[in-house]
Amino acid sequence: MNTEILQNAANQARGLAIDAVHACSSGHLGLPLGCAEIGSVLFSESLCFNPDAPKWLNRDRFILSAGHGSMFIYTWLHMSGYKVSLQDLKDFRKLHSITPGHPEFDETEGVEATTGPLGQGVANAVGYAVSGKRAASYYNTDEHEIFNNHIVALMGDGCFQEGVAREAIEYAGHLQLDNLILIYDSNDVTLDAMADVTQGVDSAGYFTSQGWDAVQIDGHDFAAISKAVEDAKANDNGKPKVIIAKTEIARGIPEVAGTAKGHGEGGAKFADEAKTGLGVPLDGFYVCDDVRGYFADAVEQKKAVYKEWEATFAAWSAANPEKAVELENKTPSDLSAQIPEFAADYADATRGAGGQVIQHVSKAIPQLVTGSADLYGSTKNYIKDAGDLVRGDYSGKNIWYGIREHAMGAISNGIAYDGLFRPSCATFLVFADYLRPSIRLAGLAKLPVTYIFTHDSVGVGEDGPTHQPVETVSGLRVIPNVDVIRPADPEEVAGAWIAAQEREDGPTALILTRQKVRSNTEVSAATRREGVEKGGYVLRKETGKLKLILMASGSEVGHCIEAAEQLGDGVRVVSMPCFERFDRQDLDYKKSVLPCEVKARIAIEAGVSGLWHKYTGMEGEVIGIDRFGISAPGDTVMAQLGMNAETIVKTAKALS
Repeated sequence: MNTEILQNAANQARGLAIDAVHACSSGHLGLPLGCAEIGSVLFSESLCFNPDAPKWLNRDRFILSAGHGSMFIYTWLHMSGYKVSLQDLKDFRKLHSITPGHPEFDETEGVEATTGPLGQGVANAVGYAVSGKRAASYYNTDEHEIFNNHIVALMGDGCFQEGVAREAIEYAGHLQLDNLILIYDSNDVTLDAMADVTQGVDSAGYFTSQGWDAVQIDGHDFAAISKAVEDAKANDNGKPKVIIAKTEIARGIPEVAGTAKGHGEGGAKFADEAKTGLGVPLDGFYVCDDVRGYFADAVEQKKAVYKEWEATFAAWSAANPEKAVELENKTPSDLSAQIPEFAADYADATRGAGGQVIQHVSKAIPQLVTGSADLYGSTKNYIKDAGDLVRGDYSGKNIWYGIREHAMGAISNGIAYDGLFRPSCATFLVFADYLRPSIRLAGLAKLPVTYIFTHDSVGVGEDGPTHQPVETVSGLRVIPNVDVIRPADPEEVAGAWIAAQEREDGPTALILTRQKVRSNTEVSAATRREGVEKGGYVLRKETGKLKLILMASGSEVGHCIEAAEQLGDGVRVVSMPCFERFDRQDLDYKKSVLPCEVKARIAIEAGVSGLWHKYTGMEGEVIGIDRFGISAPGDTVMAQLGMNAETIVKTAKALS
């Protein structure tokens, strides 16, 4: 370790951050300056990676949970030879740059997660660690060890205060994820004030109580940083590790260092004075040849490790060809053929059908893992004969999250970011808002996570309005890039699972009932499955001239069929399980399902009515529930709130 060059690198990294934030008058200087020594050690010696193979399976994953300090990761990726140029640093926060205000997954090589909302990155890191543990348990053999990497995350006081981080920290300790190293940038400052205004916890004591190893160091001491990370990597004692690094926020800008003013861009106005004090030239964006050479040499050593691993991986692949194919994580093209059709008289809740379908999907897709927030018995997504992923044995496919919905969502994102496995997770629909921030980020980062939300409406019944999600389906539908599928019968459930697994560019939420539904045998099973893929389709075609279109999702589709039988031969029934998929179809298809000339349209759904108006138009009607529910038996509540064929018939007669 050459501490003189490492210090020069740290100071020049500070200079780059100051220049970038000063150039755009926007950004957060506190962490990049306060953690510069940490970055210098991590990216020169402690982390194992190869910038020429940024998705190397056995790389150490580094997650910047405190994503507001994005210039930290951009600077060190640049220093380490990733495809982040000096010009990219100059383009910080500019339109279409690969150095946006907060790190975004798949926008910048070396960025492992979309971070910014505090605490999410901590939970993402736990997801990465879960993925790493399962990969090692599932793929490593006595002859070849292809997974032995570590997950390193950097968080601050803001992350530490967020509930999602606390849920994930507790779970990581319980699960004994000793491949996880959390570096806590403990500078005792939050955005508004010194941290002691809002927190007084003994952080080391807290982590220890949660089953972690904790060590506190001077975050500006190169030797202490190096030893702490080295010790954490070497110690596989069944405990995740936290390194509490005491740092000075905005170090290098005396006017704001160590204060809340150092958190954001306030220190940038002292750029020239700061760079002079740091020994950095005033002309900006400077990295000396000695620093570049030192990091280039360090990267060459990392590439040598990579070359050794490549040889091991080749030997492993030759010895384990089936698992080598699995690592490609591809959904089979014939997935539908691997899910048997349901009997015509099958009648159960769609959650029950989902419980059967997931068994077949799991066999077809070995990478599928699933979890539940202490509700496997209700959400029905437990994969039989696949084992549990628990502390000490990470080979199973069933993840027991406990009552930690927010962490479950963010951990699932971490598993999806890693890309080795296909995560799904489950809870009651009414609790979807507990993981909504994670769902939003999954949509933003284009992660193929499958959410299983059961007990989908006021049909829940006696549990009352606290457990009857009237607004939640629509609330999920308005999140960009999230497919929300509410299937009407078992074959649509199969289609929903197929659609979710075939999707690679975003998450899918499956909305399933507790109440029983009929099998809609008016069309074939294949038509219903394919109809889900298109988002909406004609389930019951009119036998005469088309006069009225009835449409619905989920359990209310059955009411439409019953009403159509009463209303005569000019009525079409459209099942609309997924708005987002239907809206992506071409105009000709959409017109074939909903002909423009037919203005008489009725939609029914056991939830708020607003979003359906884009399909019914101004001359149509929506039968919805624009109020909270009622505590009574489910059938009674449904009838009381107009969720039946009788209401549809009455509305149709008034419409005509």
